[in-house]
Amino acid sequence: MTPTLTGTVGAADNRSTGRPLRMGLVGLLAGALVGGGAGAGVMALSASDGGSASSATARADVIETSRATTDVAAASATAAPSVVTVYVTGRTGSGSGSGVVLTEDGFVLTNNHVIDGGGGGGQVQVRTVDGTLHDATVVGTEPSLDLAVLRLEGADSLTPATFADSDEVVVGDLAVAIGAPLGLSQTVTDGIISATHRTVSPGGDDADAAVIDALQTDAAINPGNSGGALVDHSGAVIGINTAIASVPAGPGQAGSGGNIGVGFAIPSNTAHRIATEIMRDGTASTAVLGVRATTVTDGQVATGARLVEVQPGSPAAADLRPGDVVTAVGDRQVATSTDLTAAVRRAAPGDSVVLTVLRGAESSEHEVVLGRADV
Repeated sequence: MTPTLTGTVGAADNRSTGRPLRMGLVGLLAGALVGGGAGAGVMALSASDGGSASSATARADVIETSRATTDVAAASATAAPSVVTVYVTGRTGSGSGSGVVLTEDGFVLTNNHVIDGGGGGGQVQVRTVDGTLHDATVVGTEPSLDLAVLRLEGADSLTPATFADSDEVVVGDLAVAIGAPLGLSQTVTDGIISATHRTVSPGGDDADAAVIDALQTDAAINPGNSGGALVDHSGAVIGINTAIASVPAGPGQAGSGGNIGVGFAIPSNTAHRIATEIMRDGTASTAVLGVRATTVTDGQVATGARLVEVQPGSPAAADLRPGDVVTAVGDRQVATSTDLTAAVRRAAPGDSVVLTVLRGAESSEHEVVLGRADV
């Protein structure tokens, strides 16, 4: 049975537990778009904000013990004070998610789809590790990367998270997820990084949906974990949890909206850059190449992103032309048009990237300085 990808936001009183998400794995997204059949392995995604707002809270109390501490215990003890629970009540319902403390005076990073969970225009509250409930306001959002920054009222002496270099993360590294699945604050699960450079879209097929070059983990992530921390062995944040794969319902069956061992997080380098810009300016910038592309397939297998349009005056205009097929951005392989979008958005405006391009039968490399998306 084909799994489904959903975001991990808490269930609202009057809405579904997650919106459909798109995942552009190599050969998978293309199979879905062009009607690939069995074996395409297309997964549906769910946003990881879940569980109705719950009064259940947990504190990261310090416990003194003479026994040896595991890496997971040490990591969670370090990171847990920097993880909060986010409650949203809006026009269409209510729900809960998670967040990560950025500053002592109350800036908090979460997913954009968490604060959109109640339909917008409602109340946002945040419970910190000591159990205090704060009213919060939205400082700014970057929907294209599914990120948002909140500011807590009356907060001081919070414990800011430490952010690690997500470019240094490799498959097999320890991964510890901390958040509020199903409203259960300060829940800790562990696993490993099971893949890097997974293209996921928490907004499904919407043309304006977020597209993320994500880390994949088998640490248990469930509805309510959205916006929470994925940390390494030292407790430093390597990602912001955002989506999970789930098994859809078959004929006469109920689908599973919970963890099946495939979760996704926004890399910390991307998340921290966007959060810093939002705290400073109220908005953030994303990189653009200036092309429109479609996926090339060989049978059911996606093989690259063919440029349909190259915008005049764009960063791509100097070296690229319609008909070129992009197969890699740096060392990141590109199998679909969504892979290309994810690879570009992973970078910052002004970054120089090397594109591997197939033009006819000849492959060549082209260095491009990325532009800035219109704000």
